[in-house]
Amino acid sequence: MLSLPASANILSVQVAPAMTGDAIKPALLVTTADRRLHALDATTRDLLTSLPSLHDSPILSTAVFRDRYLLSASMSGQLIVSDLQGLIMEKRRDHSKYVIKIAVFNEDDGDALIATAGWDMKVIVYRPLISGGKFMLGVPIASIILQTKPEAMLFLKHPKANKPVLLLSRTDSNHLHFYAMPAESEDCRMLGRQNLAPHSNAWVAFTPSALAISPKDPLLLAVGTSSVPHMKLLLVRLLVPPYDQVASENHTASLPLRQSLLDDRNPGAETQASQARRELAIADREAAAIQIHCNTMAPQTAYSTPDVAWRPGGSGIWVNGDDGAVRGVQATTGKVVSTLQGHEEGTKVRCLWAGEVDGQEMLVSGGFDQRLILWTADDTP
Repeated sequence: MLSLPASANILSVQVAPAMTGDAIKPALLVTTADRRLHALDATTRDLLTSLPSLHDSPILSTAVFRDRYLLSASMSGQLIVSDLQGLIMEKRRDHSKYVIKIAVFNEDDGDALIATAGWDMKVIVYRPLISGGKFMLGVPIASIILQTKPEAMLFLKHPKANKPVLLLSRTDSNHLHFYAMPAESEDCRMLGRQNLAPHSNAWVAFTPSALAISPKDPLLLAVGTSSVPHMKLLLVRLLVPPYDQVASENHTASLPLRQSLLDDRNPGAETQASQARRELAIADREAAAIQIHCNTMAPQTAYSTPDVAWRPGGSGIWVNGDDGAVRGVQATTGKVVSTLQGHEEGTKVRCLWAGEVDGQEMLVSGGFDQRLILWTADDTP
């Protein structure tokens, strides 16, 4: 268990390469409910810095941009660009409340994008500029207005067009939503969506609340759901729509229906039967894309915050729970093969991070028992 300068509930954890002093080191970034942001050396576990007043409210998400710039977003809707020493370079408040996720698309020789998702039912996209060693976030280049609150968000690269695509899930929707990023100041274009419960008769079977791309397969997605009383885990093959496609939010056909084959008023339109066959074929394809659908036995309620993290080799997924345990699920079978007990029994494990640091596999978990635990391969079967 790692110690922090002050005890408070852990809200987020992340390990990322960051400039500390004159060198780039793997930094463990931890945010807590007392508004602090802590940075530890992920190799030595030494405390690098602890920033008590970077934000005016608790920080919910962090990201490191090009090893040097720290992005942090808070419950008040504020987004701040700073360094690890707390020097603030830019502040923006384009959300009205609860920025729950920062996503970064960063190519060394190409475009860079930053997206933030907030509980004001908006996703805002920035195209940062770096000139003369100065970072400028600037005004948003686009925004997405959602029907419900966003739950999880990440960038991926379109497999054919080789361009950035924003993958988004939101409350009370079984779908994954794909958006193309604008070239200039214009609206984000919705490419399509993928149903994760294609044959369910329920209006909403669950909400995809946590998303993580496999470290070995850029089109294999782990999805932690809002299912109660236990989290369900899905491993899904992403069906990324064509990049030139334009889809509507309601996902319905725009052509009028023919009432029968004898109806000559709209000879090019679909019949009800042909539309039903087409929708069934789509549902069958979406069902075939779900490779694993398993019960993790991780208890949660309607107020839980599911989180998932891949093992660096892609062999399994870690999931959190409200009972103080972290469970490991085998990617090929969906079986729970490991249960880590380190947090207080019956407390919420709020956040997870998994990966490699200096060639060593690590798992970091933070909970509402105010414990920050770093597990290594020696601790995990």
